[in-house]
Amino acid sequence: MQLGINLGYWGGGMDADNLAVAREADRLGYAVCWAAEAYGSDAATVLTWVAAQTERIDVGSAIFQIPARQPAMTAMTAATLDSLSGGRFRLGLGVSGPQVSEGWYGVKFDKPLARTREYVEIVRKAMTRERLSYQGEHWTLPLPDGPGKPIKLTVHPQREHIPLYIAAIGPKNLEQTGEIADGALLIFPSADHLEETAIRPLRAGREKAGRTLDGFDVCPTVPLALGEDQDVAALADTFRPYTALYVGGMGSRKQNFYNQLARRMGYEKEAAEIQDKYLSGDKEGAAAAVPHDLIDQTTLLGSVDRIADRMRAYAAAGVTTLTLAPAGFTLDERIAALRAGTEALERAGVA
Repeated sequence: MQLGINLGYWGGGMDADNLAVAREADRLGYAVCWAAEAYGSDAATVLTWVAAQTERIDVGSAIFQIPARQPAMTAMTAATLDSLSGGRFRLGLGVSGPQVSEGWYGVKFDKPLARTREYVEIVRKAMTRERLSYQGEHWTLPLPDGPGKPIKLTVHPQREHIPLYIAAIGPKNLEQTGEIADGALLIFPSADHLEETAIRPLRAGREKAGRTLDGFDVCPTVPLALGEDQDVAALADTFRPYTALYVGGMGSRKQNFYNQLARRMGYEKEAAEIQDKYLSGDKEGAAAAVPHDLIDQTTLLGSVDRIADRMRAYAAAGVTTLTLAPAGFTLDERIAALRAGTEALERAGVA
C-alpha cells in the first residue's frame, strides 16, 4: 500500500501551507498529491503550481468535474500536465452533484453513468492522438452537417497511458468504474465495510471487462489527526461538522450519495437524523448526531501505533493507495501528521 496526500480546495487561506505540505510529502516519498475543485479553485492550475515545485510525487485531479469541461479539453489538459510534469499526472474524473452541475455549470444532471462512460471513451480516444470522431447519446464529434472535421491532439503526453480514476460512491458507479477506469477515488471509507461498499462492485466491474483487481488502484481519502489515544473522542469531534456536511447537506434529500453510503454502512437511522437536522438549518444538531464510530471508522485518529493498526486494516481490505488529509491548525501540525503517516506505514509493514 502506498500513501498519497489530498490538499483539498485551494483558496481556503492556507495556500502557502498547502504548497509546503506538498513539498514535504514529495520529500517523504508519498506517491501522489491530489487537488480538488468544486466552485472555487480549479484543480488544473493548482496541480501545475505543485508539479512545478516538486520533483518525484505524482499530481492528480480529485477531481476534474465532468460538467465543467468538454472531454476533448480534459484530454488536452491531461496531456499538457503529463508533459510539463515529466509523466507525473493522474487524471481523476467525477460527475460532481446536481446542485453544482445544474446551478454552477448549467449542465443537466441526468444519466450520470452513461455520460461518464462516453466522457471516458472520448478522453482516452483523444489522448491516443488519433483523429477524433465519436457517435454517442451525449456527444457527437464532429457535429453533423457543419464545418467541423476530425482532428487530433497535437500535444504529446509523456506516457502512452495516463492513469484514469473515477470518483465513485454508489454501487452502479463503482461497478462501472471497475470496468472502465484504472482506479477508484473513494470517500468515507471504513475498512470494516469496504468489501460490501466498494470492493465487491469494483470487482464485478473488473470481471465484466475480463480483468481482476490486480493493478487496479483503490484510492480512498482519509483524514488524519495525530494525538494521544485517550484523546481519540476529542479528535473525532473535530470532524463532526465535516461529516455532517456531507451526510446531511450534500445534494438533496432524495439524492445524497454520502447519506446513502452511511446507510449502507449500517447507520440508517443516524443518517436520516443527520440529514433532517442539517436541511432544517440545525447544523450544530446535525454534527452532534454523527455517531463517534462513523467518524472513527472513516478517519485515522490517535497515536502512530493506533494509526498503523488502522492502516493494516485498510491494506487487508484492499486499499492500494491510502490518501491522507492531515489535519492541523498550523503548518507544523499538518507536517507532523504527514510525517506520522509515513512512520505509521512503516510500522504497519504493508508498504
